[in-house]
Amino acid sequence: MKACFILNPCSGRNRRRPWLAPFLREFIAARGLDATVVTTERPGHATALAHAALAAGCDRVIAVGGDGTMNETAQALLRSPAALGLVPCGSGNGLARHLRIPTRLRPALALAADPAARVAAIDTGTANGHPFFNAMGCGFDAEVSARFNQLARRGLPAYARTGLAAFLARQSAPIVIHGAGRPVSLDTLLVAVANSDEYGNGARIAPGARVDDGQLDLVAIRPVGWVDAAALIARLFLGTLDRSPRVLRLQGARFLLERAAPGLIHTDGETHATGAALEILVQPRTLRLLVPAAGPSGHCHVLRDNDGHAAEGKTRPGELPVGRPTSP
Repeated sequence: MKACFILNPCSGRNRRRPWLAPFLREFIAARGLDATVVTTERPGHATALAHAALAAGCDRVIAVGGDGTMNETAQALLRSPAALGLVPCGSGNGLARHLRIPTRLRPALALAADPAARVAAIDTGTANGHPFFNAMGCGFDAEVSARFNQLARRGLPAYARTGLAAFLARQSAPIVIHGAGRPVSLDTLLVAVANSDEYGNGARIAPGARVDDGQLDLVAIRPVGWVDAAALIARLFLGTLDRSPRVLRLQGARFLLERAAPGLIHTDGETHATGAALEILVQPRTLRLLVPAAGPSGHCHVLRDNDGHAAEGKTRPGELPVGRPTSP
């Protein structure tokens, strides 16, 4: 097994960890791994570093950073035989939390370095050609991401303050949604399209969503005032957001969103200026990713191999392959 650790020193907690690069090298030496550590220096650099790792014959490429580092690294690994490992160090870590990947440093590194670690093939998505692996969004969602990305300090409190400031300046936008039967036209505060169920920090935008079902989950939130917004925030963390009458939930392999004007979108928290029309597509099982062999929940799930087939038709108690069950 040959591996490359791609470290983003500016991601979330890594800003307070100047010792992390030498620690990773010590970890590699102590384990006797055939691995290197490389450090990102600018936006987009993780993608170039991951391509170089593939060219060097790496079987595993491990992103040591937040959702942005994950996204950049994963872009290079799409449809490749190499597996992506995650050492979550960001503010939200939505995909890692969904997959039950440890968010503490040592357990996450142990999983990434385990030669027997399970590899799951997961779905990915594109929004006007921009890849995403956890979620994309437009409207209020993208505005919060744009503001948050300008902050020197991150974390849930900073995200909450940013969200409050954006909510004070909120604007609704008309949108037409194609992709699940007849077109749906409505005013929206935001539209999110999720691959996993979680934004991060326990905020479940699409309860019950899975990353291995060949589908994406669209969640549209209608304009709300303070009282409804407070209720929606509670539902977001309770896993019942889609039960609100202010929320539209759809599922499909392709969505076309028609906005009144061009604007921002985000893909895994990174923002892009795009045209008024948004085409969002699922790419089934196009990324190989290291995941824990079993989850703590005790639920039974069908095991899936890297080609997406049920492995020997068996289920095992405690196995959590690439998703979590819908909340009761």
